[in-house]
This record gives sequence, structure tokens and C-alpha cells, in this order.
Amino acid sequence: MKLNFSALLFPAALLLVFPLLAAEEDLTVLGDDGGKLLELYLKKEANQAFDRREAAYEKIKTVSDCKKWQKERRDFFLKQIGGLPERTSLNAQTVGELQGDGYRVEKVIFHSRPNHRVTANLYLPETKGPYPGVLVPCGHSHTGKASGHYQRISILLAKNGIAALCYDPIGQGERYQILDFEKDHDQFETVPYPLKPPHPRVRFVCTIEHTTMGLGSILLGENIAQFRIWDGMRAIDYLQSRSDIVADKIGCTGISGGGTMTSYLMALDDRIVAAAPGCFPMTLRRLIETKGPQDGEQNIFGQITFGMDESDYLNMRAPKPTLILGATRDATFAIDGTWPLFRESKRFFTRMRYPERVDMIEADVPHGFYLPLREASVQWMKRWLLGKDGIVREIEKLPEPLDDEMLRSFNEGDWTNEELRCTKEGLVLLSEGEQSVFQINSKTEKRLRKVRATKWSDMDLKAKQDQIRKTIGLKAANRTQFKLAGTIQRDGYTVEKIILTPEEGIQLPGLRFVPEKPNGEATLYLHGESMKADAALGGPIEKLVKQGQIVLAAELRGIGETETGHDKRDYGRGRFGRDVQEVFLAYLLGRSYVGMRTGDVIAWADYLAASKTPGKTHLIGIGEAAIPALHAAALDPDRWNSVKLKQMITSWTEIVSSPESLNQVVNIAHGALQHYDLPDLIKMIDPDKVIVKDPADVMGNSK
Repeated sequence: MKLNFSALLFPAALLLVFPLLAAEEDLTVLGDDGGKLLELYLKKEANQAFDRREAAYEKIKTVSDCKKWQKERRDFFLKQIGGLPERTSLNAQTVGELQGDGYRVEKVIFHSRPNHRVTANLYLPETKGPYPGVLVPCGHSHTGKASGHYQRISILLAKNGIAALCYDPIGQGERYQILDFEKDHDQFETVPYPLKPPHPRVRFVCTIEHTTMGLGSILLGENIAQFRIWDGMRAIDYLQSRSDIVADKIGCTGISGGGTMTSYLMALDDRIVAAAPGCFPMTLRRLIETKGPQDGEQNIFGQITFGMDESDYLNMRAPKPTLILGATRDATFAIDGTWPLFRESKRFFTRMRYPERVDMIEADVPHGFYLPLREASVQWMKRWLLGKDGIVREIEKLPEPLDDEMLRSFNEGDWTNEELRCTKEGLVLLSEGEQSVFQINSKTEKRLRKVRATKWSDMDLKAKQDQIRKTIGLKAANRTQFKLAGTIQRDGYTVEKIILTPEEGIQLPGLRFVPEKPNGEATLYLHGESMKADAALGGPIEKLVKQGQIVLAAELRGIGETETGHDKRDYGRGRFGRDVQEVFLAYLLGRSYVGMRTGDVIAWADYLAASKTPGKTHLIGIGEAAIPALHAAALDPDRWNSVKLKQMITSWTEIVSSPESLNQVVNIAHGALQHYDLPDLIKMIDPDKVIVKDPADVMGNSK
């Protein structure tokens, strides 16, 4: 790494010309400008990747080019979610039946994996079958399949001669995965307004559950989307197992999170003849500009950098019939990001000589499966599954104008949540022998543990370090620059304000505490909250300085002054910590906070080494800074005479197996547990050098 010290070569006397009184100290280095740096840096990298993808897309000219594009993205998609499990017995059973007006409902339970149950409602026409079958994945409704939106689309399909299977996703309806077995709850903990959960044992809304479950999947090199996709594929298996369903006439339609799942399923499962995803398809460029990354299953590792955009979910299935359901007033997935996606896919389908098989509607409604979208979806399914064209009307005569209040009234379900329940207890996790996502992931980790232990022990130090760099996505160092931004005089030592620029677009602040008589020892002091956290008079840093040590209290990106300028603490009431959307944007780029911050630690260590006399050097990492500090030490163990880590989880496996965690998003790297765990890094350094003090559990509590 090349260091630029041009701004540091000030005569010592000049540094003391304007000493500040302790009472007037201001330890701020970057000021108010730091809070946007990381967001802008990541968005710039994303936009560069979007530009590269658009240039690559413009080179597609032939059917052969289209097929190559499809295969590359399908292979990538499957790899990034960790592949798919093996098919096991569905153990399907019908546990009840309801009679509606012009349709009937069977209450169904099947196993998508052994002892991992899926609860579903199958809406059937009253006419004699067999019928085409349409899968209806639910969006983010806390009651899952019982939501009025999903009842209404399922009923409309059944009344038009098509069976509809609407099922609960994990973390919704009867399939919540994080339960409180000790007390009842009359409202969700993570919603800032009163909202009653569908069962008193449930604590968190679905988006919080999805992202929490997803952290363990990420560490395994998978994605929580794999669970969601596999549930959908096994639901198709169930439909095809029935004699009253036409096996080769399968459709799929969903809105919001159901639009996500429809998009994923239609891209990966060739059995889906006709699809209609809604209130999800939009360009990733526009999504990042507006709402930013969404919950766990909607972020595929590295997809932006690879060049897989949301239009590719349509392109991957071309030329199979696909209808985009757009909403003018969608506040989450903006319509001005949906139209360019449609235009791209229209061109793709046209290149494959089937332009009529992709279409889009735009209804003047908010985000949700509103009446006009339901009618359009069913009309599309009738065309491609029944071979019947014609207008579909859920309600023959509507008042004009059709306002939002009227629309909402048309979304009420025929059945209550209790009437549509498939389990006696109301939650599959209360059923005997049921395996949660956490238990399944924990079993996967235990299998990986044996494999990685053998591989890791066979590797030499350099091979291990190369694997670490690859796993966390550590970039090669550029020309790192440092700048002196000011000084403060204290009793017996000077505080220098340092600005580090590890790469273009990123600036990090640090405070270098220099005693009047240095003893040759130095400490790189990294606190997970702020460089100021332990910098007060009489605090831990001053005690080291009074002993003669130079102490560099430095910040890593996303900590302290570079914490995001957007207030996202309301997302899950702080369950995922600061900078949660920046973490997932980095994830979409194929990067990790662990990797980026490890690079920051190395850059600060280089500066410290170059700006002090030879002597012992120590490393302290606290809280969020501890895991990056550990990685940096493992990559250069000879640099440090001691490494002290405080308030750090001691193993990533705790995140995988624990059904609840707090502020752990910044601490994970995709696929890390395929290769090593945190204790393996300590062994690389020399356990005698490393002190783990006040280790924390996944909730941040001292063990």
C-alpha cells in the first residue's frame, strides 16, 4: 500500500499554535458531510454496474444470444441462493373444507422438506374438473393466505374455472418461525402502531422474520429466498399430484412479496406456463434511487455486479406468457421503474419472436392486489391456461368514480383467519416434530462444519488468508491517503485529527493521541460506536496515553461520523442496526461490511506503522469493529503484539441457530461458514496473543 504523507509534514510547533481548551474540545473530524459518503459511494458503484449491464444487454441481437443470456442468469441465480434441496415426500393431507358461493375451499398441509409444513388453501371451481391450477404466493400480509387480497384473487380464479392454491410463506399466517413460548402478545413488537398478530405467540412482523432468518442462510452461502422458492415449487408438485388438476397447465400470480416470489418461481420453474407478477417488477436502478433494498429474500448476493436485474426474471422465462401488474400509486415499487423494465423485456421477447407473450397493465391504484389487477391477472390466466379470451369481471357494475375507499371494500375476504386455518394450534411450529428454518439451517451448518474443518486443516497460512480475502470480498489496496485536519492540546499529550481516504469516495476520521514522551508502543483503538466513545478525559484511551503509548482511535465506514445520513432506526425498531440498507446494497454488489471494514482496519494499521517509531503494536476492537479487527489480524498476525476483542460474538454459528438476533447484519459475510468460523481466525493469529473480553451473544448481551 502506498501512503501519502504530504499533508502530515507540519513542524511540530505549528501544531500547537492554536490549542483548544479542554472544555471547548470538539473531536469531530468530518463534520456533517460524513453521513452520506458511504451511501453515495455504494450507489456510484451500483450505477457503474447498471451501465455495464445495459451495454451488455444492447449486444443481444439473436435468439442464440437470448438463450445464452438466460442460461448465464439462471445458473447464477441458482448458485447464489445455494441451489435447491432434494425432493422428499409431500405427506400431503386435506384437513378441512369450506363451501363458498360458487366455489369451495380445501384446507391443505404438505411438507416442503421433512417436517417442515406448508399450510395452504386450495380454491376449486364448482364445475367438474380437471382444472388448470394457479399458484398464489402471498405478499407481506401478516395473516398470509387469510388476507382479503389473496382470498379475492383465489376466489375469482375459481369462479372462472381455474383452481388456485394460496399458501402461507414462512414468517406469515400459520408459519411464523420466531415465537415467544412464555407469554402472549396482543400486538407486534416491531410495529410502531397497534397491530394484532394472528397468534398470541407471535412477536415480529413478517419482514423482520424474513430478514432475521436470512442472516443464517447468508452465512451458509444460501439465501432465505431458497426456502420461499422451494415452498412454491413443492406447491406445484402438490397441484400436479392431484387428479383434478391439469398438470401441464400451471400458472402463478402474486403481488408485492408475492410478486417477488412469482418472479423467482417463473424464472426458475419451467412448469409455470403463465405468470402475472405485480407490485414488484421494477429496475434495480430505480429501486436503489427510491426505496432502496428491501427485506432478506429480495436481495440476491452480487446480482447487481453480475448484471442480473429484475427484468431478467421475465427474460429468463421468455417466451412463456408473462403479464406485469403495475400500480400507478405504488409507493414501494415505483411505476416509473416498472415501465423501463417492461420495455426491456418486450424487446427481449420480440428478439425471440414472441412479442405478444409479454404485456403490462397499469391500474390507478396503490400498492396491493386491487380489483383491476385481479381482473387482469385472471383474464391472462384464462387466455393462456384455458384458451379463452374475454373480459373478466369480479363485480359487474361499479360506482363511478371508483375511489380508494370503495376499492378497499372489495378486498375484504369471505373467510376469517380462524376459518381458513389448517392447524389446530394456529401455528405449524406448535405441531409435533416441526422443524423451523433455524433448525434446518443449523443442521446444514453442522454438515458444513465437518467438511470445512477438514479442508481448513489441510490449507497452509497463505491459502487460508487467500480464502478469507475471497470470502469477505476484500479489495486490493489502492493509493491510500491521509490528511491532518487539526489538533487539540491536552495535558501531557496532543490529539491530532486525521482523515483517511482508503479509496475514492470514502473518507474516514481518526484521532491520534500522541504523548509528550512516547515509549515506542502504539495501539489501534477501534470502537464500534464512535472514535469518541472512549476518548474523554480520564477515559480508557487517556490511560494508555499516560503510559506513553500512541493511540490511534479510528473509525471504520458506517460507524460514528460516517453512519448513514438517513434515519432507518424505525426499520424493525432497530433490529438490524445502523446502515441496514447500505449493508444490503453492498450485498447486492457482492460485497460485505466485514470485507470493507477489514480493508479500513488494514489502512489505519499501515498509517499507524508508518507514523510511529518501532515498538510493540496492539489492536483493540470493540462491538461492531471487533470482527473486522479479527480478520485484519488474521491476515497479518505478525504485525500485532496483542489483539483485544470486546463485546463480540464468538462464533457465526450462533447467528445460524438462534431464532432471534440484534444488530448482526454488519457482522456477516456470504458463505463464510463454508470455509471458516471466527475461532479459526483466532488460531491463525496465535491464541496467546488474543484476548476476547466480555464476549456477547447474538442479542449483544454479555455472556
